[in-house]
Amino acid sequence: LEIAMSVSRFSRRQMIQVGAASLGAATLGPLMAQPSAATTAALAALTGPERLKRLAEGAKKEGVVSIYTSMPQDDMAALTSAFEAKYGVKAKVWRSGSEKILQRGLLEAKANRFEVDVFETNSPEMEVLSREKVLIAGNSPFLSELIPQAIPAHKEWIATRLNIFTCAYNTKLVRKEDLPKTYQDLLDPKWKGKLSVEADDSDWLAETVMKMGEEKGIALFKEIARKNAVSVRKGHTLLANLVASGEVPMALTLYNYKIEQMKNSGANVDWFALDPTIARPNSNGVARNAPHPHAALLFQDFELSEGQVILGKRDFIPTSIKVPSTLNKMPLTFANPKTTLDDGHKWNKIYDEIFSRKG
Repeated sequence: LEIAMSVSRFSRRQMIQVGAASLGAATLGPLMAQPSAATTAALAALTGPERLKRLAEGAKKEGVVSIYTSMPQDDMAALTSAFEAKYGVKAKVWRSGSEKILQRGLLEAKANRFEVDVFETNSPEMEVLSREKVLIAGNSPFLSELIPQAIPAHKEWIATRLNIFTCAYNTKLVRKEDLPKTYQDLLDPKWKGKLSVEADDSDWLAETVMKMGEEKGIALFKEIARKNAVSVRKGHTLLANLVASGEVPMALTLYNYKIEQMKNSGANVDWFALDPTIARPNSNGVARNAPHPHAALLFQDFELSEGQVILGKRDFIPTSIKVPSTLNKMPLTFANPKTTLDDGHKWNKIYDEIFSRKG
């Protein structure tokens, strides 16, 4: 309990960088019977018509699939209700922020408590789970239908959708004709006190300034912050709501799908992209010791196929090339989870130096 409480105080960036190292030999209670990783691996290796038959039959017997996700509740419900209707398998969903999912996944793995079948969250957190041997390589027949950037070499997580970092603005406070066309335009004094970023988007900054030229890019954002006082808010949903309410006239690091959903619901918001446009993949991965391995792999296949259509209809950017979207055809720079993990201290420090958390 003491370890669990300690870990629960970690921020997202701390969890990503510390990984499981700080958990040592943590235990959460009596050890549970360990599901067979070999069984999960053998099922994951299935191909052809036998794969769907075996997985569907086994999942029906298992009766449930346990999913840890950071996807908004209504959006995940759209996926799971379709899955349940098709296969007769109940989806048990625990939703939280990506850092909480990582905390829980690492603690349970260290304690030999095997309660989760599928993780569904940001790729940096998924990469930590992969490095800590919590996930197993997938072999979904639908990988060939995805954009290449969706599939890391180890295949232990697969990107299902893209969170594209875009600028969002309140349409009552900012006129479309006044929008900046480049990041350089944000030096204009008219933006003083009107700009904000989310607190943990150092991967956005890293990829953006590396694309510009690191020294030049860092200098530019320092000057923007110095001249126009960029505020920092915790949580993309909170920041999106502050833009909609008018408390923040324009945010630089909001996911376009959320703004699109709010705009379609009548909110006074819209979004636009500046070059370079950064995409952070969100991913799906099967637990190495999944208690319901048939259902876990079946759900992964479902999200990478029919689920892609469902996500597209809900204004997400699917990674499937079979789901029409102008946005996944945009010139995008993909946030590399390894940059977040291996150089995270550097970029977190730079991010905090530029965008003071006191703002």
